[in-house]
Amino acid sequence: MATAPIKLSDVNESLLPRTITGPIFEKSVEQSAVMALARRAPLAIDATTSIPMPLDVPTADWVGQAQRKPLGSGGIGVKEMTAKKVAVLIPVAEEVVNTNAAGLWTQLQTDLPTAFARAFDMAAIHGKTMKGATGPFGDYLAATSKSVALGTTGRDEGGIWADLVDGMDAVIDDNWDYTGTVADPRLKTKLMRATDNTGQPIFVSLPQPNPLAALSGNLMGEALAYSRSVSGKQRRQSASSDTGLRAIGGDFSQAAFGVGMDITVRISKEATYVDEDNNVVSAFQNNLVLLLAEAYYGFVMGDPEAFVKYTGTPSGS
Repeated sequence: MATAPIKLSDVNESLLPRTITGPIFEKSVEQSAVMALARRAPLAIDATTSIPMPLDVPTADWVGQAQRKPLGSGGIGVKEMTAKKVAVLIPVAEEVVNTNAAGLWTQLQTDLPTAFARAFDMAAIHGKTMKGATGPFGDYLAATSKSVALGTTGRDEGGIWADLVDGMDAVIDDNWDYTGTVADPRLKTKLMRATDNTGQPIFVSLPQPNPLAALSGNLMGEALAYSRSVSGKQRRQSASSDTGLRAIGGDFSQAAFGVGMDITVRISKEATYVDEDNNVVSAFQNNLVLLLAEAYYGFVMGDPEAFVKYTGTPSGS
C-alpha cells in the first residue's frame, strides 16, 4: 500500500519532531568551522551556564614522606554562556506545502543547518550579525591582537609557509597550544600556488573541502576547518563583504559552544513580512506559507590572545 503524503494539516505542533531537528543540529555542527574545532558544552535555554576554561594544567611535584603536599599551580577560569536565538523566515508557495510537505521538511534539513552554521560562525569569528550589526556573543575570535599578514615573507625565506608558522609561533610563544585553524576557502588556492625557490609546491597534498562538512583535514599538522564566514563574504549574499581575514588559528580549548534542545518552527498563512527591499508582503494575498525557524546557540572564549589572525587583501580591492 502506498504511503499517504504528509499534508500541512498533519503538522499540528509548533515544534518539529526530533527526527527532523536532530539531524539539523548535527549538520549545523558539521558545517560550522568554529563548532568543528571548539569544545561542546551544555547550554541552558532559560538560564546562564557556567563553563570552566582551563587556564593552565595544574602542576604536580614530588613530595617526601609526611611532607606538605604541593599546591597545584595553574587553575580553571569560569565563563558564563547564555543562549542566544538565531532565526530565519522562509516564504513557501502554499501549493508546495500542501502537496509535498514531506519534501519541504527534507529541504529544511538541508538548508537550515547551512543558514544556522553561517550565522554562528559570523558571530563567533567576527562578533557580527549577518548584516554587520553587533553580534549576540560577548566573545569572538577576531578580538585577538595577534595578527600576521599573509604574503609578506619572501619565497626565499619560506613564503606563506613561514607566515603561517610565524602565527603559530606567536601563539605558542605566549604559552598557549596551537590546536587548529579555521580558514576561508580562498586560502586554499593560495596554499596550492605556494612554491619554493625551485618552483616545487610547498603544500604537496591539500585536503579537499567537503561541501557538507567544515572540518577538512589539517594545516601545519593541526586540524583545519573551512567557513566562508571567516572572510565574511558569503556565497550568493550581496549584502556581505570580504573583510580580508583569511584564517584564525590557535588554542581551541579556549573556545566552547552550546546548542539548544529544540528548533521551533511556527507556521502562518495570514501574516505579513518585510522583504529585502523593505516591501511589506502579505502571505494571504500571495498564497504563501511563512515558516519561522528559530534555534538557540551559545559561545564563549577564554583568552582571545590564545588565537592569531591571518590576513590578506580583500577581494575586489
